[in-house]
Amino acid sequence: MKMKTEFVHYMPKVLQNGVLYVSQEFNTAAHLCACGCGEKVRTPLTPTEWRLSNTEKGPSLKPSIGNWQLRCKSHYWIANGNIIWAREWTRAEIEEGRKSEQLRRRSYFNRGINNAPVTVVQKIWQWLKRWFG
Repeated sequence: MKMKTEFVHYMPKVLQNGVLYVSQEFNTAAHLCACGCGEKVRTPLTPTEWRLSNTEKGPSLKPSIGNWQLRCKSHYWIANGNIIWAREWTRAEIEEGRKSEQLRRRSYFNRGINNAPVTVVQKIWQWLKRWFG
């Protein structure tokens, strides 16, 4: 499937297959799941979530889209308008990914509070604390 970008103010109630709807005003994107299950997938476009780039070849979203909360549990990238399928994650990988997302968000928002970037040592310490409790 090839994806194209459609810029909108508000998300339409009915989404079309193969269209990545982007609301710049609300910093969000939405599309129908690439697996064909028909579920709506919403991706916040913020520094701690997804990043959108749009070229002549089509849209790209980073990081990958893991629909862990959907029945299909599909996992894919949107890159230059193409769907690139990724392997299915295990339950443990999903949980670890969620923890990593939480750490990334905390790090991003805490940076504004103390105005100090997280050092490599702090990142390693956080990683060790996650693994060893």
